[in-house]
Amino acid sequence: MNKKEKFRTTIGGQALIEGIYMRGPDRGCLSVRKPDGEIHIETEELVNVPLRKVPFVRGAVAMISSVAKGYKSIMKSADLAFAEEEGEPQGKFDAWLSSKLSDKAVMAVGITGAVLGVVLSIMLFIVAPTFLTGFIDRFLPLGGFKALVESVLKILLFVGYLLLVTRLRDVRRVFEYHGAEHKTIACFEAKEELTIENVKQCSRFHPRCGTSFLFLILIISIAIFSFVPFDNSLVRAGIKLLLIPVIMGIAYEILRYAGRHSNVLADLLSAPGMWMQRLTVFEPDESQIEVAIAAMMEVIPGEGELE
Repeated sequence: MNKKEKFRTTIGGQALIEGIYMRGPDRGCLSVRKPDGEIHIETEELVNVPLRKVPFVRGAVAMISSVAKGYKSIMKSADLAFAEEEGEPQGKFDAWLSSKLSDKAVMAVGITGAVLGVVLSIMLFIVAPTFLTGFIDRFLPLGGFKALVESVLKILLFVGYLLLVTRLRDVRRVFEYHGAEHKTIACFEAKEELTIENVKQCSRFHPRCGTSFLFLILIISIAIFSFVPFDNSLVRAGIKLLLIPVIMGIAYEILRYAGRHSNVLADLLSAPGMWMQRLTVFEPDESQIEVAIAAMMEVIPGEGELE
């Protein structure tokens, strides 16, 4: 591929079950490979949220929006990717749930599960290390090394979790679609024609990535939480939870800068997150790239609208 001058775009995406949700400046597109091989395409006009333009506030807004849209898109992609044959009986649990609850109630159960998942994730990576450090300190006084031990535990939990989930086949498939999303955006930013061959030659790593965002949140939380007193583990955990929106805001601004600039500072800020992407972004096959291209083509803005 001939090297051309790159530009930066705000187009981003999320890997789904056998598909991708791509978000452009004005439109979003869900692209999913169905069991019969057909690519299902759904587009939507995006609503402009004023708070998305407020520095250090837009980080938390973007995170909440991403979780909400991500849950909806993953559920939709699962329905499309694993569509049951007509007349095929439901699983025992699905059948029991449908017989006992209305459709709205079933959806509420799913949303509750998603919220609990987010809460458990926060507890695992933010709160759990605090209590683990306090537990260790009872038997092995850590003194001034408490912050260091807690930081190491956070990183170990984060990396260990990613290494564990990559062993699941279905998760690896999602991470391959993650690679297809990145490579397609990179091809577009390189001003190359969006073909499978061109996309295959692009890097699967990208500075504007959810993995980089989460890792930045982790690193920034380590720096900020080192100033929160250790006197009481419960109080410390509560303060940490209250500071999460602030940390999200800082992480988002750093990621936004790194994703929009090509200089030494941007490269340095991107480096840790780009390295972590080796655990969540895998090389896709041609069929996955085809799905990513289909989503990308639907959200590319008109002439003069690129940000």
